[in-house]
Amino acid sequence: MEPDLTPDASVPPTHAALFNAHRARLFGVAYRMLGSRAEAEDVLQDAYLRWHEADLAEIRTPEAWLITIVTRLAIDRLRLLKTEREHYPGFWLPEPLVETASPSPESVVEFASDVSTAFLMVLERLAPEERAAFLLREVFDTGYPEIAQMLGKSEVTVRQIVHRAKERVRQDRPRFIVSRAAHLQLLERFVVAARGGDRAQLMSLFADDARFTGDGGGKALSVSRVLHGADRLARFFHVIARKLGPDLSYQIVEINGAPGLLRFYQGRLDSAHTVVTDGRKILDIYTVRNPDKLQGIALR
Repeated sequence: MEPDLTPDASVPPTHAALFNAHRARLFGVAYRMLGSRAEAEDVLQDAYLRWHEADLAEIRTPEAWLITIVTRLAIDRLRLLKTEREHYPGFWLPEPLVETASPSPESVVEFASDVSTAFLMVLERLAPEERAAFLLREVFDTGYPEIAQMLGKSEVTVRQIVHRAKERVRQDRPRFIVSRAAHLQLLERFVVAARGGDRAQLMSLFADDARFTGDGGGKALSVSRVLHGADRLARFFHVIARKLGPDLSYQIVEINGAPGLLRFYQGRLDSAHTVVTDGRKILDIYTVRNPDKLQGIALR
């Protein structure tokens, strides 16, 4: 739930106004740290309560103060979530950020740098403080002295943390420069093939080593392991079309800053699909079916 920032007699207007001015950036930090819109909003709620109690006369740089609080809260929350995610039923995938219409100015800021599912999955392999230092430096261009103060570490230590994190991310992060037109065209072809269940057509869209990862959260049917290979994925979507085809529909939307798909079964939201492509073939499909992660999308 978002903080209620409607000014009233007991809240100085400057508190709400200043918080709102930095809200998009604060959400960007929290979401990239946690991979969950709901968790990010909870962190912002906690941060606002602390901000509301703060004496503005003693705060020289409100943005830095707020980012520090959000970062520390997100680190604490991520430590708890790491334990939970180790026992998560099946595969854990980030909660999708979905835009079904023209992005709002706030969303443009949120998506100004990479929030792709593939990138967030790489970040999951970093320790909480390592993730925070990397994001603050590489995504939000925060200076090393400021990061050191936020994390309560020396500047030398922070530089070492960021360097190690950059090496790990560089090794695992997929990097393809794909035009939006090419991405959309591939999705359109996939929708036609997935609805019709044409195995040959489907197989032509997948790279030989394509992968499919699903997240049902133990609450919706999903794959129990990563599916590998064009033939396996083509057969998988062929079976789905054969069983459910007439009742399935797809909508192309913005998911985490790039074209993606929402799938509907009998008119109800069934899943969100993030598609990673090199512009010619589909390399990865990340599918979220956990209803808890789809709830916010359905409401919007």
